[in-house]
Amino acid sequence: MATEPSTHSRVMFQTKDEEPPQRSLGKLTVKYNRKDLQRRLDIEEWIDRQLHLLYDCEEEEIPELEIDIDELLELSDEAQRGKLQELLQECGKPKEDFINGLLYRMKGLRKMSGPLKK
Repeated sequence: MATEPSTHSRVMFQTKDEEPPQRSLGKLTVKYNRKDLQRRLDIEEWIDRQLHLLYDCEEEEIPELEIDIDELLELSDEAQRGKLQELLQECGKPKEDFINGLLYRMKGLRKMSGPLKK
């Protein structure tokens, strides 16, 4: 009993020569330069070390200070200096070397925005 070929289901097998269509990979956009991020991290670690020296104590004993680099970058040089002196007013040791060192390290640093900012 012969049936017409159009009424049967077709089964297709894939041979090794035929590759399945490749899914195109999504593009990832990097918003921040790796060097900029590393430089910022280095500055934050330097700040941490210097605060230990300034307050001459363990991390738990350092007063709650928030030195926001992005906030400082929005200010003029004199305003940056004033803000840092205000933040460090409780410190009994000379602060000028720390302030000068931080302002020097921040030169050329760009403000970050978005989710990476704390």
